[in-house]
Amino acid sequence: MDATRTIVETVGRMRQRRTGPLVLELDLTEGLTEGPPADPLGALLTMRKPRLADVLAGLRRARKDPRVKALIVKIGGGPLGLGMVQELRGAVVKLRAAGKLTVAYAETFGEFGTGTVPYYLGSAFERVYLQPSGDVGLTGIALEQRFVKDALAKLSVEYQVGQRHEYKTAANMYTQDHMTDAHRESASRIAESVTEQIVAGIAESRRLEPVRVRELIDEGPFIGAEALEAGLIDGLKYRDEVYAEVVPEGAHLQYVARYAKLGGPRKLPHPGEDVVALVQGEGPIRMGRSGRSPLGGGSAMGSDTIAAALRSARRDDKVRAIVFRVDSPGGSYVASDTIWREVVLARKAGKSVIVSMGDVAASGGYFVSMAADVIMAQPGTLTGSIGVFGGKPVLGELLNRVGVVSETITEGANAGMFSLTRGFSEAQWGRVNAWLDRIYDDFVGKVAEGRNLGRERAHELARGRVWTGADARENGLVDELGGLEDALTLARKRAGLPVDAPVRSYPRLNPLERLRPAESSEDKAAALTRIRLEAWGPMSALAAELGLPAFGGPLILPGQWTIR
Repeated sequence: MDATRTIVETVGRMRQRRTGPLVLELDLTEGLTEGPPADPLGALLTMRKPRLADVLAGLRRARKDPRVKALIVKIGGGPLGLGMVQELRGAVVKLRAAGKLTVAYAETFGEFGTGTVPYYLGSAFERVYLQPSGDVGLTGIALEQRFVKDALAKLSVEYQVGQRHEYKTAANMYTQDHMTDAHRESASRIAESVTEQIVAGIAESRRLEPVRVRELIDEGPFIGAEALEAGLIDGLKYRDEVYAEVVPEGAHLQYVARYAKLGGPRKLPHPGEDVVALVQGEGPIRMGRSGRSPLGGGSAMGSDTIAAALRSARRDDKVRAIVFRVDSPGGSYVASDTIWREVVLARKAGKSVIVSMGDVAASGGYFVSMAADVIMAQPGTLTGSIGVFGGKPVLGELLNRVGVVSETITEGANAGMFSLTRGFSEAQWGRVNAWLDRIYDDFVGKVAEGRNLGRERAHELARGRVWTGADARENGLVDELGGLEDALTLARKRAGLPVDAPVRSYPRLNPLERLRPAESSEDKAAALTRIRLEAWGPMSALAAELGLPAFGGPLILPGQWTIR
């Protein structure tokens, strides 16, 4: 009898889960991953972190699911860039419009620190709750740049660099002791544009006048009670109190990403069905395969991997359109050009190519995007930076001071020109500048062609300047404002596919193809992602800024520009 009762109770609980009320959860404490893992190490490091695409798919499905009563999102201090935040805000707003209760809960929006972007995300929810001990660090946007020219001079290090043009400020950290006028102009407009977006979003969601939000930003940060009085939050509650208020009796809790996979019928392609291909490129751009170093430094977008994915989608007769998701500060010019060529070939093959920009798609990240039929970005995406720089630090005198002697034997007048122990000669410097001019002319020419701009207009918008997505759209560098879901919807529409046509990630490899050796360079298995042993490891970000080869390149966005 006990066994029978247990079986009956278990079946009853399973039926309740399938048919009873459902409350979705999303924990952003550790942030989100942009796309599927690029390598085995990435899969291990992100195995418990939800993917943005899964979250968006789950929220889209929830809009039409009568079982879903509410969404509770815990907003923590995890690294979420402004573009991703705006993508989530848009999904939450649509869920609210569908009549679902949306609740944001935070232990704090910045504990004795800035919390402007996390609060901007939270403000989109119908109710915003804060733990009684928490704060609201609504303090505005700050872009800080450090300059080490004088410090390098004390070490007897000279940095020789050329740039195209005045807004390409990647090396200014090493060659200047202050912001140039162009540097300050560009950074100021980015801060201004981002602030305009944040103020407008908070004002609309919290039913406040924009001028009042500006005043609150100047008055912040706020203790919890002050934030409640100012109308920035709806209550001071602990987690248990929030869940007691929001979760109906008998309701089942389920994470959004899991709901996206298990919570309802999934639209999977059947044999012969037309699909939209999704290709995801994330991280600095380099030649070779995508992957990451086990020593740290994050993932990178390899030209071999992304080109193979685009090529595979182009050759698949069932692929009617391609969405290329780009989240990259740039990197290698040659690798970027390889990917650009595959985008061009996909369009020539009759496939619509829609680029969806993430937090950052600048310099090389813009290069790989500019040939698409449509470029879509979030208002806060950082893009543009159409320019180039190149050079090297000269360490010879520093090495001599510490007792390191270098001797070089060369055959050829310029064989040692890239050595860090001596500066460029006049003739070598001429070759460096010819190289920079060639890259810049090619970049601007392809922008003019891809964006249907005159060359002079393209140059005017280029010169290395970074734009927000909102400003880029006003200037014709971006076509539409929106996120990944909007790009997929547009791709289906342009291809004449149903609104629920399935999406398939590329390159598409079965388990056997992942295990067997590649037969040729045309074999999809030849471009598998892998773990790469990089010399710089966790110092790869600094290496990129210095222009060193691990991740760096002439088409790289200056500094750390992700706005969080």
